[in-house]
Amino acid sequence: MTIGRAVTLLAGTMVLVSILLAWLVHPYWIALAVFVGANLVQSSFTGFCPAAKIFKALGLKPEGAFN
Repeated sequence: MTIGRAVTLLAGTMVLVSILLAWLVHPYWIALAVFVGANLVQSSFTGFCPAAKIFKALGLKPEGAFN
């Protein structure tokens, strides 16, 4: 799995968990989905993604790495 796919998987999972928790527990869990979305937007402009740095430290390969 590449870093880009791992970030996408994490973001999608967090949004789905947030929606589920908002439905089952409390509506304020929507804030988690808002945070994830805002982080995706800022990372598209700045290129800085904390999750990508963590996945890189865990040994995942960047996109296009054929090693």
